[in-house]
Amino acid sequence: MEELKPRPASCFPFTPLGFLERAATVYGDCTSIIYNNTSFTWSQTHRRCLQLASSLSSIGIGSGHVVSVLAYNIPAMYEIQFGVPMSGAILNCINTRLDARTVSVLLRHCEPKLLFVDTLSQSLALEAISLFPPNKSPPLLVLIQDDHDDAEGSNSSLSTVDSRFCCTYESLVEKGDPNFKWIRPKSEWSPIVLNYTSGTTSSPKGVVHSHRGIFTMTVDSLIDWEVPKQPVYLWTLPMFHANGWSFTWGMAAVGGTNVCVRKFDASTVYSLIKKHGVTHMCGAPVVLNMLSNSPEIKPLPNPVQILTAGAPPPAAVLSRTESLGFVVSHGYGLTETGGLVVSCAWKREWNKLPATERARLKARQGVRTIGMTEADVVDPESGLSVKRDGSTLGEIVLRGASVMLGYLKDPNATNKCMKENGWFYTGDVGVMHSDGYMEIKDRSKDVIISGGENLSSVEVESVLYNHPAINEAAVVARPDEYWGETPCAFVSLKNELTQKPSEQDIIQYCRAKLPHYMVPKTVVFKEELPKTSTGKIQKFALRDMAKALGPSSSSSRLSRM
Repeated sequence: MEELKPRPASCFPFTPLGFLERAATVYGDCTSIIYNNTSFTWSQTHRRCLQLASSLSSIGIGSGHVVSVLAYNIPAMYEIQFGVPMSGAILNCINTRLDARTVSVLLRHCEPKLLFVDTLSQSLALEAISLFPPNKSPPLLVLIQDDHDDAEGSNSSLSTVDSRFCCTYESLVEKGDPNFKWIRPKSEWSPIVLNYTSGTTSSPKGVVHSHRGIFTMTVDSLIDWEVPKQPVYLWTLPMFHANGWSFTWGMAAVGGTNVCVRKFDASTVYSLIKKHGVTHMCGAPVVLNMLSNSPEIKPLPNPVQILTAGAPPPAAVLSRTESLGFVVSHGYGLTETGGLVVSCAWKREWNKLPATERARLKARQGVRTIGMTEADVVDPESGLSVKRDGSTLGEIVLRGASVMLGYLKDPNATNKCMKENGWFYTGDVGVMHSDGYMEIKDRSKDVIISGGENLSSVEVESVLYNHPAINEAAVVARPDEYWGETPCAFVSLKNELTQKPSEQDIIQYCRAKLPHYMVPKTVVFKEELPKTSTGKIQKFALRDMAKALGPSSSSSRLSRM
């Protein structure tokens, strides 16, 4: 036995890119993508991705280069998930909801050679590029045109392409070689994607994942969610969110149909479910809330599996959603894990319990998925596991193949969370129940989850502290009936003011300096913020105050996601 060693045939690098090649063989004539009146088969998608990779390679883009994309859930965005890494490059998907300043910071940090821009993101991209310093070379810009109705207001015809774009996406695909031999990774540890954690600008955290990690994450997610062959998957989860929790590659592995949708509301979702026979979809709890509160609610003709993660879905929302025919699964993951690595594995005997008890159990994050080696809740000081009593707080730690390689250009941050003891420290606080299921009790101290978007309270506080009238500021999460959580700002004002700002004054000030989802929806004025004996603001006390205010009912909800 000792003489048997690994050989090249048994050490070929894992990569999720091979799923597409297989899909073209097994499911070649089956529908791969549907978008309004456009559709492709898996053979066509495979061909187009090879052409894209070929064109990128022909202009000198390859191993070690970053290619960024700023786009919604449209066919090009799906193809880019394969086409870019098939050229050997590293894919960076940017959140379309960010403001130009933040996008500019991210682009300057990751230094992409090329940026794909959705037609509805043109002004955002061009403004972000305009903020580059003179000595910083901008990336090549490629415009993704869209003539469909849901891209209204865009300049889609070729004659109106801004001269700052070198070409269009379709022209790049068309000139590529469909027989291109795609670039396989030299090592399964080679990077495949770079994704930024939400709500970071001044010191961006760019999460780098390997081919091996994403391969593991993709297969693991399909098994854990029990995804069958050829599902019909509705893209209600942004592909820029950890590459759609790795289901971009997962749908190729099972030959699924990707129903793309640029923007949606409840009526759009219900219409697409009925029209295409949707079987699976993902989304933050805010999507569940939207679907269960729609005036057009009708029980589904067939069950639809929906996977949710982020802030725990409220029991009432879970009950309402499931009563309509959705089968809700709940999990936990981070940008740093590439997808969900803890899930609330359901036990059959729980089906006999009352609805409120089922919802309480389902709101827990759960147990590690089979692809994650270990998950635990530990005392951050001693590193020892906390008691399994459902009340002793500790930090959630993980270890396994899908944990990131590290943060781009930030070894200190990497070393801080990936410790020598072999654990990745998430920064999330939770408890372990007696049955071995974990539950998050609080997010890491800086993070608020609003509508599925992670936002940093520190980021918002830094803007508030720049307001000339504000003396102290602290931002915490306030429960919200629609978004799950929204930022709630507690501020104390300077004494010498002749005119005090109103709540709306503060909100408008933030709106001019932050992405809209990061703007506080509530501002509470205090004479002085509560502090510890060492002078630190007591955020736990402010969280209690925010909860005591009760759930806010967002009056300015977006009708379309």
